[in-house]
Amino acid sequence: MNSLIIDVREAGVSSPTGKGLWTYHCISELIKKEIPLLLLTDRPLAREWNTAAHVRIRQFSRGILWHVAVWFFLCRQKPGTKYISPTSFIVPAFLPCRIRCFPVVHDLIAFHDEPHNRKATFIERLLLSRCLKRAAFVFTISESTKKDLIKRFPWMDGEKISMVGAGPTMMKSEIRRQRSEIKRKHILCIGTLCPRKNQLRLIEAFSKIDTDAQLILIGSRGWHDADIIRKVKETPRVCWLGYVSDEQLQEFLETSTLFAFPSLYEGFGFPVLDAMILGIPVLTSRRGSLEEVAGDAAVFVDPEDVFSIGDGLKKLLSDESLRRELQEKGLQRAKSFSWKHVIEKILDCITLPS
Repeated sequence: MNSLIIDVREAGVSSPTGKGLWTYHCISELIKKEIPLLLLTDRPLAREWNTAAHVRIRQFSRGILWHVAVWFFLCRQKPGTKYISPTSFIVPAFLPCRIRCFPVVHDLIAFHDEPHNRKATFIERLLLSRCLKRAAFVFTISESTKKDLIKRFPWMDGEKISMVGAGPTMMKSEIRRQRSEIKRKHILCIGTLCPRKNQLRLIEAFSKIDTDAQLILIGSRGWHDADIIRKVKETPRVCWLGYVSDEQLQEFLETSTLFAFPSLYEGFGFPVLDAMILGIPVLTSRRGSLEEVAGDAAVFVDPEDVFSIGDGLKKLLSDESLRRELQEKGLQRAKSFSWKHVIEKILDCITLPS
């Protein structure tokens, strides 16, 4: 088998989020298969990837020059060469059809009206349709995104789209940290500060309930986040910690009383799955793929209704038996997600005859 070529740039960044995490865990699982891989990057990669005998790494310049260089590189490859693009539509949109390209569509946030990264929105709106037409196969990480894709591009052949899913980005510790070790019980919310993650309404809802718990927000600054930061400063018992290490993030999650994630839209929702696999009760919304991930293992709220969010918080904080029930349901639900299954689905598609 010729080397499978993969764009892994976002897996190598210092603070990976959704797309980068998906790429990182897929590659880590794929390497176990001992399939010849050629990883394309713009920065140094994980040490364990460099030491695998069946893995080659090619580093190109960053920025727009990366896309130009990779396009020329791929165009020189043999017909039938397979290229997976997990995080970008730029190169796939312009590749000749003799290169079998497999783009990954994580979500259709760029086509929503909510404020978003302008550059990413412009590029995705401009190139996604062209990318889909040239793709040998399209991967999505949730059924929700697959349905959104078909609805947005009705000419798209559903048989050409495969929902490959995702797995957890955390694993349950062998020794569970004791919640008694922290000074105060806390509600945790993880996500880049931005309107779509809905932290502003969460803070407003939290401020209206009678509790001695603390609300902790973890995540980097995003777009249109000024109102969120102002609200954090104004509201007692709310703190924003910014981006933290993976170890710190897992510690905060493992010791939380509940996990709150009332997002307005998600292509998957890694934090919800991670909370469930760690046995933490979840509050979330039914938007995007979140209900698909959580199943019956969460308290669902209307993310646009502050009082609905507040009622959900009160219910979980006051009802210990409900929290225990959701812990058990979440642990069982999380077992249905694995990176091994993701890779099996991907390999099934890329080995199909062209």
